[in-house]
Amino acid sequence: MKINAKGLLLLGILLSAAGAAPAFAASNSTGSNSTTSNSTMNMGSNSTMTNSTMHMSSNSTASHSAMNTGSSYTSTPNSLSHPTYNYSIPANLPPPSYMITNESGNSGKMVGSSLTAPVVTITTDKSSYNDGDKIMISGATKDYLGDTPLTLILRNPVGNIVTINQIQVGTDKTFSTSLTAGGALWQAAGAYSAYVQYGGPDRSATTTFQFSGSHVSSGTTIPVDGTNMTVTYSITNGKVLDIKADTNSKSLIVSIQSSGDGTLTINMPRALIDAKKTDNSDDQFFVLNDGQENDQFQETSNTATARTLQIPFTDGTSQIEIIGTFVVPEFGAIAAMVLAIAIVSIIAISTKTGLRFTPRV
Repeated sequence: MKINAKGLLLLGILLSAAGAAPAFAASNSTGSNSTTSNSTMNMGSNSTMTNSTMHMSSNSTASHSAMNTGSSYTSTPNSLSHPTYNYSIPANLPPPSYMITNESGNSGKMVGSSLTAPVVTITTDKSSYNDGDKIMISGATKDYLGDTPLTLILRNPVGNIVTINQIQVGTDKTFSTSLTAGGALWQAAGAYSAYVQYGGPDRSATTTFQFSGSHVSSGTTIPVDGTNMTVTYSITNGKVLDIKADTNSKSLIVSIQSSGDGTLTINMPRALIDAKKTDNSDDQFFVLNDGQENDQFQETSNTATARTLQIPFTDGTSQIEIIGTFVVPEFGAIAAMVLAIAIVSIIAISTKTGLRFTPRV
């Protein structure tokens, strides 16, 4: 039998091709999307397993077992009756600090305070004072009203006005003033009130302080040097040495000996000294303490015959000068009487004796 070499070669190639086909098929079966009948491990997101599945995503479902990393885990029992576990966040846990409910009941929200800043504030440097103490009153305003002054009204425990003053408010919206506790209107002990008003009643405030009371002696009468007139006065923490009229400055000069901060209350007859405007209406007096202007004095009484001033002074003050527009000339009444008597006497003597005054040539 003659064998053809070319035929054998072709037969060998065919047999080789037929034996390699299963190998190629097995290699192709290991792709990423294959499905097995017994067990599969799949890392994809939506695969389904027949017998057992290990799943790392958050939304898949397994028929026999599952591993899920979410916050709620549920296990469905299989043929072995595995128990069911349900994990959830307890409802009674306290919220974080930034979610704590505030007083208005608005949990987790920033709510403005119902308390608004006061329009005007007022305070004193101390809560209680004694006779002759200096009282420092200060405060602040929410608004600045230019040249509008702030009004201060001080009342004693029974509601009577002790003093009224006007205070300028600074451009920084603050104010301050001082006064001396004591005098005829400060005799009552108890709670005194300081009320301030800035522009209107809607801009006002009040504070209180305790005062021990002022021991003022009854009015003392003293003659005015060089006149035939007297004045009545009272003084705290001091002693009046003398009072005289100064015709050049149209003033009364009161010499005192002070033993502390105090107040001089003096009742002056209009016939002795007065302050008038050109239309004859009352004008304010001008007061100097040891040559320095005192703008803290108050006129507490004004009648048809006399005017009363309450003048505070500091420890060490020795002279208080009250300046008006009119004052009885020193020795005025006596001097006028003496001059009249002298003129009448000269006329009488000249008539009786024939005395003549002739100029010398």
